[in-house]
Amino acid sequence: MAVVLYKRQRDILEFVDDFIKRNNFSPTLMEIGKALGMSSPATVHEHLRSLEKKGVIKRHDGSIRGIEIIYNMIETRPFPKANEVELPLLGYIHAGKPLEPYDDPNATFTVTPNLVPPNKKAYVLQVKGESMIEDGILPGDYVVLIKEQAVNNGDVVVALIMDDKMTGLATLKRYYKESDKIKLMPANAKMEPIYAKEVQIQGKLCALVRKYA
Repeated sequence: MAVVLYKRQRDILEFVDDFIKRNNFSPTLMEIGKALGMSSPATVHEHLRSLEKKGVIKRHDGSIRGIEIIYNMIETRPFPKANEVELPLLGYIHAGKPLEPYDDPNATFTVTPNLVPPNKKAYVLQVKGESMIEDGILPGDYVVLIKEQAVNNGDVVVALIMDDKMTGLATLKRYYKESDKIKLMPANAKMEPIYAKEVQIQGKLCALVRKYA
């Protein structure tokens, strides 16, 4: 199961993990806040509550040092190891809408190195909509994209449409270059292809990650 953690949540986990290893007990809210520059214990409490909901920690009621990291509840460690790659999680990709960013601009998504070609920059978007379901790309999936503008016919890409009436719209589709236009083909028999004279390729699909509840 892939676990998505925002930067502040990852910072807290790293601090708690290191603190427990050094002291054999967990830090208090005040100690976490002081170490990470958060003046309000309530803010620390909210982050811990989010981490608990995601299943990566457990808090024991009645104890000020009652934080336990639950490594065996997740497939990947909540902060990157040497054999993991941390990619920026930039937001959501819809069919024919502007890219929708995440609330946290520092959000990241951890994948194994074999999912990303060597020496390539990559990022992650979460899919909304059903335009690619017949290619097995479902709503809620995470698509790993390499920043590549040179693409071939049939590649699945994130394309930013630059035509006057559709400028700024982005979509995840199969790319086909035709004589005087570009066809962006959905993988859904109920949907029509999009034709445009000019697009900017924002990324090419290299991997897909699916989270199971």
